[in-house]
Parts: sequence; C-alpha cells; structure tokens
Amino acid sequence: MRYQIRIRGQLGRTMRAAFPDLHAQARGGDTLLAGALPDQAALHGVLARIEALGLELLEVRRLEAGRRESPGGVTPPHPGVRNAEPSRPPKGH
Repeated sequence: MRYQIRIRGQLGRTMRAAFPDLHAQARGGDTLLAGALPDQAALHGVLARIEALGLELLEVRRLEAGRRESPGGVTPPHPGVRNAEPSRPPKGH
C-alpha cells in the first residue's frame, strides 16, 4: 500500500535519512514523505519514528494504486466495512 505522510517543517538530509524507504519532498513549509509500505506494522514503525524524532505529524493519507493522491484527500473506508457512516461530533459540541 502507498502512503503520503505530511510533517511540519522542512526536514534536512540527516532527518530524511531516518526514512530510507520513503521519498521526501518539500511542500510549502512542510515535508511530504511518500512511498510504498508493505503492511500496517511498517506504517506504525514510520509513525513511531516520527514521534521519537520529535517531529510534528500533520497528515497521513493512503493512496490508491496508480494514483499520486487520494481523490479529494479522503482515505476510502476499509474494504471490510459495509454501510459506514462518517463520524459526527456528539450533539452539543
């Protein structure tokens, strides 16, 4: 599965080296890491590394095969989920 991960700030060469399996690209004042990860455990490993390095995670997107970005920036629901409703905040909030 391909992922796109946005981190606040522009990462230098040393910090980018912490993510050898992902391509890093500066976007505005942020860094976009993108690439294929073999499974969810690998994704969690990348997210743990981001936290351990004290970086601020802004966004994670799962990309469709053959596409650079998800349509509208929305990650589709898991294929096993049927009739999923979008989550709504509780009333009164």
